[in-house]
Amino acid sequence: MRDYDILVIGSGPGGQKAAIAAAKLGRRAALVDRADRLGGVSLHTGTIPSKTLREAVLYLTGLNQRDLYGQSYRLKEDITVADLTARTQHVVGREVDVVRSQLSRNRITVLDGTGRFLDEHTVAVTDAGGQERVVTADNIVIATGTRPARPASVEFDDRTVMDSDSVLNMERVPRSMVIVGAGVIGMEYASMFAALGSRITVVEQRDAMLDFCDAEIVEALRYHLRDLAVTFRFGETVAAVERHEHGTLTVLASGKKIAADAVMYSAGRQGLTDGLGLDKAGLTADKRGRIAVDGSYRTAVPHIYAVGDVIGFPALAATSMEQGRSAAYHAFGEPSHGLQDLQPIGIYTIPEISFIGQTEDQLTEASVPFEVGVSRYRELARGQIIGDAHGMLKLLVSPSDRKLLGVHCFGTGATELIHIGHAVMGCGGTVDYLVDAVFNYPTLAESYKVAALDVTNRIRQIDRLGD
Repeated sequence: MRDYDILVIGSGPGGQKAAIAAAKLGRRAALVDRADRLGGVSLHTGTIPSKTLREAVLYLTGLNQRDLYGQSYRLKEDITVADLTARTQHVVGREVDVVRSQLSRNRITVLDGTGRFLDEHTVAVTDAGGQERVVTADNIVIATGTRPARPASVEFDDRTVMDSDSVLNMERVPRSMVIVGAGVIGMEYASMFAALGSRITVVEQRDAMLDFCDAEIVEALRYHLRDLAVTFRFGETVAAVERHEHGTLTVLASGKKIAADAVMYSAGRQGLTDGLGLDKAGLTADKRGRIAVDGSYRTAVPHIYAVGDVIGFPALAATSMEQGRSAAYHAFGEPSHGLQDLQPIGIYTIPEISFIGQTEDQLTEASVPFEVGVSRYRELARGQIIGDAHGMLKLLVSPSDRKLLGVHCFGTGATELIHIGHAVMGCGGTVDYLVDAVFNYPTLAESYKVAALDVTNRIRQIDRLGD
């Protein structure tokens, strides 16, 4: 008899939910991670600290109140790194306690250390003091997450040349910064530092940013960031980054040079699999350290599963949780519906972006007819109250069956608002439900009613002309 029914390597969102789901089924579950990293990358260097930092920036800069109180309004004039990190440390500390309590309450054994395979059922756990403990399990879940990818040509010192992990430990708010990469993480940090007053230059080798989002929403974000003096250099690659006594010099392949206090690389992420000894378990990872899985999150070895960022797209905390739960259910033959195809995406820029379903470009390319309904925050009483004149909600609706094909939101509370559209789409509802529903007033949720009336009026005009 092996030590555990299931052994989970990694305590991030995916690993936690896999272990807890197994424990709820009455199985003997253990979880491996270092005591100082309980909660994983998501809790210590990823989702939680970056989103908490964003809240601190919004609060201390008073950015969201400037439409009401004037462009010079600031809650605190000289914002220090200590001001920003105080809130982050508080939240992370509380969340670690929550995770530890959940694991304890579900009687999950937490093995302090890092794990590596000795064979397909056996894992050696090495603690901080170098002591090794060997454990066996019927099923194993790999949930080790990722780390920021670092180009070999760049010399990182984690003070002036940083990645998205070390940027959280910077000594002071830079007056100017180059951000390499206009993906989700790059744009989130670009908007945060721009709000703090840093002069930001974004360098991106592609011709656009966030190309998986709705084009109109992305354009709204670009406009807003340019208003905060963010400069974009699209179609450019970095040839070298030079560190000097008083800052950095970023040299682009085109010959341009950009002087700045600091440089932050956001060049994708690398799976944390190089120390796992995958070959001992009969597994391999690709060049980005990612592990291939099937629809049930099984690897090439049927009793070994992998979940979360280590398997690649979509690499979100929310989807990782569901992957972990589904993997545990599959391991023990418990019925599970698995992940739905309809997944919301949230991007915590300032203002935030969230969407679900298809974009206008995707529908056009697929030759799917649609009509658009738009609501702008500045037309809502709640939008005026909170001082958000930039926000908008867009509904894409099928004229034939009136179902929602996509919902796209930009502005305050976008990642919360999206779930109204998510629920309607998930239940197969139509835009008529939103037209007839009564929303609290004044709220941002009322934007659904305004956008729904807008699109149904358009559809009615087309129908009249067609009669």
